[in-house]
Amino acid sequence: SNPSLSASPVVHFWCLPCPPWRMSLTPMTHQERSMIHARRINVVGTSGSGKSTFARKLSKALAAPYVELDALHWEPNWTEASDEVLFSRLEEALSGDAWVLDGNYKKTIPIKWRNVDMVVWLDLPLWLTFYQVFIRTLRRSFRRETLWSGNRESLFKAFFSNDSILLWCLTTHSENRRRYLAVMNGDQFPEIEFVRLRSRKAQEQFLNTARGGGS
Repeated sequence: SNPSLSASPVVHFWCLPCPPWRMSLTPMTHQERSMIHARRINVVGTSGSGKSTFARKLSKALAAPYVELDALHWEPNWTEASDEVLFSRLEEALSGDAWVLDGNYKKTIPIKWRNVDMVVWLDLPLWLTFYQVFIRTLRRSFRRETLWSGNRESLFKAFFSNDSILLWCLTTHSENRRRYLAVMNGDQFPEIEFVRLRSRKAQEQFLNTARGGGS
């Protein structure tokens, strides 16, 4: 796929159990209250920020379907689906009452944020993001892992191509940060709760809350 902690949407009450004794002794945080009401969540962030791993864990914690934008976008031989096809697939994938969507794709915002409750932004430092995408690329390349529509990453494409995912990470990190900060602090989407997670620890705390573990 080529705001810290405030929040608002994603799945069912029974997904986030909280014992009566705890509710009476420990007031719920804003994030915990938001998680209770959140049913539709979009996880965003620069390539290498860990979106897919985080979104899958969140999906499992909330018992909500996991949707991967890359899987809807890529055709065989790294061919991009047309906007018409991508938008149609996305509309269908997000037709349910609850989901966790993994992916950016600015052009899909009118569809994916139409009914979204919460946007979780994984905003890790550039060095960590790059390290994670570098290790992931090596693993996928050496293991010949099959990705969407049978595609595979290669070391040649990663290191010697204009389509390099490593280059994409380096060149889009600051741009994505500016864009999501502007959206998070603006008034264009007042109904959406934005959550900015700036470390792995913050990510685990958020997931723990989603699992019902509290803050």
